[in-house]
Amino acid sequence: MRLSFSEALQREIPENYQGVEQCDIINQWLTHHPDQESECRDLLKLILMQAKDLSASDVDLGAPGCNNKIWMRIYGNKKPVEDLGVFSCTETNSLILSWLTPSQRLRLFTQKSLDFPISFYINGKETRFRGTAFFDRNYLGANFRRINDFLYSMEDLGIPEPIANRMNLKYEKTGLILITGITGSGKSTTLDAIIDMNNRNNAAAIIAIESPIEYVHHSKQSLVRHREVGIDVLSFEHGAIEALRQDPDIIVVGEMRDPQTISTVLEITDSGHKAFTTLHTSSAIDSIHRIIAEFPPDSQERVRNRLADVLSVTMSQKLVPTVDGKLALAKEILSVDSSIQAAIRNKNIGEIYQMMVEGRRTGMCTLEQDLKELFRKGIISQQTAINFANNKKRMQQLLTML
Repeated sequence: MRLSFSEALQREIPENYQGVEQCDIINQWLTHHPDQESECRDLLKLILMQAKDLSASDVDLGAPGCNNKIWMRIYGNKKPVEDLGVFSCTETNSLILSWLTPSQRLRLFTQKSLDFPISFYINGKETRFRGTAFFDRNYLGANFRRINDFLYSMEDLGIPEPIANRMNLKYEKTGLILITGITGSGKSTTLDAIIDMNNRNNAAAIIAIESPIEYVHHSKQSLVRHREVGIDVLSFEHGAIEALRQDPDIIVVGEMRDPQTISTVLEITDSGHKAFTTLHTSSAIDSIHRIIAEFPPDSQERVRNRLADVLSVTMSQKLVPTVDGKLALAKEILSVDSSIQAAIRNKNIGEIYQMMVEGRRTGMCTLEQDLKELFRKGIISQQTAINFANNKKRMQQLLTML
């Protein structure tokens, strides 16, 4: 796969041009050659379609780190796809820029990174990716995360009924639901399943603030509005504040990235709304510590008390390799009750782990308990259970009890 005009374009770029200067030359070329811009879009579309056919979650291209190859993550393993051949940096720059609008290109050149959606139709069905463009050693690179074109149910994800009910506006009108995990752990997939459950079961208004918009929920029983950071709203914080004036029942904040957004999300739930959001932490206890630690010491007591009041459910998750070479969801679930509220207020957060161990009746579990269950069912190996546990000593103890 090569671009027909790559050599001609390369001759237009001075040898000493890199980074934004090189991209600006390519930007002008594509602007004046719409047929060649279309060629770039079609080629990138073919690459992304192949990623979907291979069940790849991510595609990486551009900049020296890729060694002129297209890389894909397939069932957790990232490696180059040799069949796609090699691409010069000029070619990958052209592929990335071809999908950006003039305003997006300007933001990329000034801010040095950009999140953006890509969508196209195959046989009448929409396929979506979340793109992230950035500079690596002063060369343009990009990652494309595939967005599932289907939704999971609570049952598909193995979320216990008592927990699903707490996430459902039908049963609880207020409260903060946290979905946490590292990048690529399926947080967006879980969040979409929760949104869909509420959309199908409640006559309500759901406002989602995202960066960028990933899965598009069409209004069913609920009115669903998607607002994209940088296009529809200035930031997660501004979007959440504005949402309060738009008659919401549920507010979805794609990610809590900073103290201002965290404070706003706590304010939303404190004012009687239901809020869903994500956080990059690996356990329920880490999530509580992380939220409190984001604030200066003189504010932490107030934040701790507010968090104890509004936190409803925290679900921390990982995608772990299965014995058949695929991936399975492993999760840790905290369902906040009066005992856990007291533990948060009294700085006894370390006691919460044992409360989760003993809370199976209400749908709670530790990550180690869930990994043990996956191993017992033959879905993952014993070594995988140990490798992915947060508490490896506790994991080994549980495995000896089988």
